[in-house]
Amino acid sequence: MGQETLAERLAGLVAMSSGNGRLDTVIRLTCGRALCLPPLPPEEDVSDGASDTDAVVAAFAEQFAVDVSRIGDNQRACLMSALGDNAFRTVVAIFIADFVPRVWAGCEALGLGRPGNGSAVSWDHAGDPIDALLNGFVPAVARLRTLDPVTTEVVRLRGAAQHNCRLCRSLREGHALDAGGSEDMYEQIEAYESAADLSEAHKAALRYVDALIWTPSQISAEVAAGMRKHFSEEQAFELTLDVMRNACNKIAVSLGADAPRVADGTERYEVDADGQTVYADIA
Repeated sequence: MGQETLAERLAGLVAMSSGNGRLDTVIRLTCGRALCLPPLPPEEDVSDGASDTDAVVAAFAEQFAVDVSRIGDNQRACLMSALGDNAFRTVVAIFIADFVPRVWAGCEALGLGRPGNGSAVSWDHAGDPIDALLNGFVPAVARLRTLDPVTTEVVRLRGAAQHNCRLCRSLREGHALDAGGSEDMYEQIEAYESAADLSEAHKAALRYVDALIWTPSQISAEVAAGMRKHFSEEQAFELTLDVMRNACNKIAVSLGADAPRVADGTERYEVDADGQTVYADIA
């Protein structure tokens, strides 16, 4: 699958709705402000005063964008009470509003433009953003193979730690282990600048990951230059989309659904040729 098709998938995500046009506007404007980035285009204007539901969703979206690991049980309960059965779909809409602008900021910093950012949005009211994101976009990105598996895993584990996803931190990808990844290497990701077992390419990638997660509006020229030095345009695009794919863990973390698969140690899994996760034995 080429860059053009994935750009189309990004455009499709931008066109998706939570099912409530007013809340979509609140979500997109809130995430844009929190990120200090241009928000995704809203379909509706919100000209009257904010409702109680607006306030709950805006607060959740802001914390989701700034630091998802700080969402607590009370904020979670307020969202569930306000949205009921539409809570999960709305959180997926929050994720899209939070992360597509990050992808565009990263791609622009790398000289790749804004993939999927067309002149006009063809709004999709019939489609399901949950299906489009989790069953469409995520496996499509996972099928990309221009990056080596160790770099892909190093990037994944950095995102898992930054979002404090217990599930992701408990997993180890098998192809990366077979290609030379190890616990000794992975333990060095936390302090990667001084890591002996991480390559300069790994360190360049991790600087970029941190920028996308924490300062997407301020990706430095040095960080971008490091990416261009060590990765081709195709690899850099894949790495950027990997950060977004991995960051779907924010959905689980925000809803308190990120319990690890094993109580101790880690579990081996593999991403198969179809981009699907296949779990194996405990490592």
